[in-house]
Amino acid sequence: MFTLAAKTLTLSPSPFLYKPLTKPQNPNHKLPSSHQTPHCNPPILTNDHNPLPNSQNPNPKPLNSNQVPDFNPPIITNELKSTYQSERGLHFETEDTFFRHESATGRDLGVLSAKLYKQSKGQLRVLDAMCGCGVRSLRYLAEAEADFVMANDANDNNRRVIVGNLRSIERVSGEEKRWVVTHSDANRVLSECYLKKEFFDLIDVDSFGSDSSFLRNVFNAIKFNGLLYLTSTDGYSSGGHRPDCSLAAYGAYIRPMPYSNEIGLRMLIGGAVREASAQGYYVTPLFSYYSYHGPVFRVMFRVNRGSLPDSRHYGFVSYCTKCGNSQTYSWEELGQICCPCSNNIGSRSLVVSGPLWTGPLHKASYITDMLNLAEHWGWVGNGTGTDLEKLFRRMIDESDPRLPVGYIKLDEMASRAKMNSPSLSAIMSAMHKEGYAASRSHIASNAIKTNCSMTQCIRIAKELQGCSD
Repeated sequence: MFTLAAKTLTLSPSPFLYKPLTKPQNPNHKLPSSHQTPHCNPPILTNDHNPLPNSQNPNPKPLNSNQVPDFNPPIITNELKSTYQSERGLHFETEDTFFRHESATGRDLGVLSAKLYKQSKGQLRVLDAMCGCGVRSLRYLAEAEADFVMANDANDNNRRVIVGNLRSIERVSGEEKRWVVTHSDANRVLSECYLKKEFFDLIDVDSFGSDSSFLRNVFNAIKFNGLLYLTSTDGYSSGGHRPDCSLAAYGAYIRPMPYSNEIGLRMLIGGAVREASAQGYYVTPLFSYYSYHGPVFRVMFRVNRGSLPDSRHYGFVSYCTKCGNSQTYSWEELGQICCPCSNNIGSRSLVVSGPLWTGPLHKASYITDMLNLAEHWGWVGNGTGTDLEKLFRRMIDESDPRLPVGYIKLDEMASRAKMNSPSLSAIMSAMHKEGYAASRSHIASNAIKTNCSMTQCIRIAKELQGCSD
């Protein structure tokens, strides 16, 4: 990375001046030390930090010995950041496109789902609606063996990077194209695909923030029984800090709750359920994944034609700030929301959010199939991929239909009980012995998903610690 000594300037991205070295051209070449003068003249910089073309100054006047140019020559350092990346053995370039190493797990989950679909249906057409540098498109082609991928990104400045990354895959197979790169707004691409009757088996929309404007069009471009992979990175709305924004984007008025990151997943699922239902579809979450970086909320849906089943799992969640208990309510139960600690309908201690998804976050059989495929590929097992395997195991445990919305943080439980908390495993074991469902949460490491109320959880913890009320 080049820096200027006196001014904080960014050099032009011109391919002819100071392009970052992404590949060593001469492994024996040494950069000049601070006592050596490079055999080149310093560049002429304009006020907008771009080189001044010769045509703009046809008669330059040479500087005399008393004149000093209005800039300092760049200090060359060894901080040349490579833009070449590698993921699951595939090599690609990012340059100035948006890319996060931490999102690799989310990409792993998408590729595994795509491959399962290809094995089941025998074909796979993918639309990567917001592809960035194209790494997801590359992985769908190379690992899921997609028959066709449309890699779309609204920023046409990314075209060279995207095309360069996909060139490792043959562009044409027989008479059919395997991939194309387009540059349009996601809504326009989805609408054009619908009008041309070009439908996809999997649509991946890796959007930013709480952008849900595409939800209305995405269902028109996806095949029946196809897969839809959605994203939200709006941690403020899921935390209840922007209820008007969550209401506009997902149709849910979200208020602060101690399990806000799970609420973020349920808010995203609920928004998809609402939009799908309005167009005569229903969607089922196959897995829901939260990652702290961003934060990032990702959900894989299966899309089918028809109305919601009777057990639609689309309602409201309450949390009592007084006792810490959480409950879910259907639309028919509105006006009857209360907490057992007060039996007072409309108590001020109740915080209510919704409507949102109140059903299971994952489908256990589907997660098991993903885990088996990951083992077959060598991504997990034999001491490798321990984090990914742990994620799958926890998702399977979280799929227990007896588990309600939310989780109990041991810190909150200990604070309410005014005691040190027993270990998480000890509390879970005691809950199981008393017949409660309990599992660890993939969202919060120090939390338990359980149908045991906060009141009973505190009682169990005190018994384990030998405390008395």
